[in-house]
Amino acid sequence: MKGVMRFGKKGKLSTRYIGPYRIAKRISNVAYELELPQELEAVHPVFHISMLKKCIGDPSFILPTESIRIKDNLSYEEVPVQILDRQVRKLRTKNVASVKVL
Repeated sequence: MKGVMRFGKKGKLSTRYIGPYRIAKRISNVAYELELPQELEAVHPVFHISMLKKCIGDPSFILPTESIRIKDNLSYEEVPVQILDRQVRKLRTKNVASVKVL
C-alpha cells in the first residue's frame, strides 16, 4: 500500500458513487477487485463490499468520471445544486439547524 493514492483524506472513495465498474475477481467474502479505467490507475482496485453499491441497469444513473473533473491528487469539488429541506431540532439547551442539500 506504500505510495498508493486514495480518494479523500481517509478512505478510498468518497460518499459519492462513480462508475459502474466491472468486478474483476472476488478476493474474499467481503473484498472485491474492480476493473478501474486509466484515469483512476492510482487508486487501489480492491474494495470492501460495504463500499460498493449494486449496479442498476438504467444508463441515466451512470455518472461518468469526466463530469466529476477528478484532479491529479484524486480529489474533486462538490457543488450544491439546491436546498431540499430545512429543519431545526430542539435539544434541551440549544437548537440545531440542519439542511438537506442536493
